[in-house]
Amino acid sequence: MTDLTGRTALVTGGATGLGADLARTLAEAGATVWIAGRRAGPPEDMAESHARIRPVVADVTDETAVQAMFDTTGPCDIVVANAGASVSAPFTRTDLATWQQMIDVNLTGAFLTLREGAIRLKGADWGRLIAVASTAGLKGYGYVSGYAAAKHGVVGMVKSAALEMAKTGITVNALCPGFLETEMTDKSVQNIVDKTGMTPEDARKSLEKMSPQRRLIQPSEVSAAAMWLCGPGSEGITGQAIAIAGGEV
Repeated sequence: MTDLTGRTALVTGGATGLGADLARTLAEAGATVWIAGRRAGPPEDMAESHARIRPVVADVTDETAVQAMFDTTGPCDIVVANAGASVSAPFTRTDLATWQQMIDVNLTGAFLTLREGAIRLKGADWGRLIAVASTAGLKGYGYVSGYAAAKHGVVGMVKSAALEMAKTGITVNALCPGFLETEMTDKSVQNIVDKTGMTPEDARKSLEKMSPQRRLIQPSEVSAAAMWLCGPGSEGITGQAIAIAGGEV
């Protein structure tokens, strides 16, 4: 495993699901890991699971709150913009409030987090800025137009930021997992059940079929990709949207 002793990391949305797995993996590698959430409870509970994990409260859609988050953590060598949410609705019934929510949480939140992370890393000779996007940032899916638009935006932002920082030791990349074995996918399964009458088992199989491997992606697979980006030999990997999706894209 890559040794991250002496490094400091921040994972937004780090209390549950993929974020929690990322946080634990980074901490096990020796990093001091801050996990951010909108409410104090979940990050505090998660922090009790590992001596090197620390909680911080922040709403990533609020510029002032993001700045205050970094005031608490200090400069972070590794910044993972993971916080996100998904809402499903037909395109013609996606209201402006839902659209704006998807953009705010998934795109603006990633922008504010990575931008402030980059500001605090100014002059550093090493840094890793990682956005958790999605296969929805690389292709379209029905009924999630706002989410897909936001994740496409994240990929474009990462590519642009990477070019600006190419002459520094800071790399900027996006991880694009397919459907994950996490709470967010459980909600997607329930949504399919509610709207179609499928059984939970058939609804889950319908998501598994999105992958040529006919399975959901495990959070540990995404964490392994993040560790690769933080390890030796990754210096030339920047501006990339890395799919972890069983060949779906």
